[in-house]
Amino acid sequence: MGDYSLKESLSIWEANAEYWDDYMGDESNDFHRYVVCPKVTELLDIKDGDFILDISCGNGNYSAFMSQRGAKVVAFDYSPKMIELAKKRRAQFLDKIEFVVADATNEKQLNNLQRNSKYTKAVSNMAVMDIVEIDTLFKCVNRLLCDDGIFVFATQHPCFVTLTDKYLTPHAYYDIAIPNQPKKQCYYHRSMQDIFNTCFKNGFVIDGFYEEKYGEKEKPDIIVVRAKKIKDMR
Repeated sequence: MGDYSLKESLSIWEANAEYWDDYMGDESNDFHRYVVCPKVTELLDIKDGDFILDISCGNGNYSAFMSQRGAKVVAFDYSPKMIELAKKRRAQFLDKIEFVVADATNEKQLNNLQRNSKYTKAVSNMAVMDIVEIDTLFKCVNRLLCDDGIFVFATQHPCFVTLTDKYLTPHAYYDIAIPNQPKKQCYYHRSMQDIFNTCFKNGFVIDGFYEEKYGEKEKPDIIVVRAKKIKDMR
């Protein structure tokens, strides 16, 4: 999207990683605890024995949450610093969580996340809007999932959360995610139809959906989507 590059986004997240980890701690902030995680967890429906891919895992808080509910997890982020911090913070779960550095826009790196068995589920908490190009991710997630596997993702509500007047045209802008972070990050806006059509073209149907808000206002801040695999895209 224009001049907002993968390289630039990565340098920003490397700079923000320690601040982000300190701010989120072991339990994440109220927004993640009370707005994002409840509906993501409901749609994901974590079962004992699930094998789950955690996309853009940050400091590993949700990975640990899933492992405590009986899931095996492969968690990746494209920030080496963030993965280093996740391994340190979640050291007690490393028998259940494999933390990996991988780029969500790189097909080869995503394909290398395949293990001996297919993933039953995949999840992404508030990262789709941080990824410069998402078609590759959705295509590869479909390939990595078992038959009828599901991909649950939460992202900014494209209708109500943007700093520009544009809606239909994909575009990028800078903003913060948490107060006083060292650098503003790159956000990548996509319309609802663009997000949904990315699901459809890559072999998913949408069979679960929520709009969630933070606080008392009426306008929602996020969408939470459950996309179910309907065919192998190999």
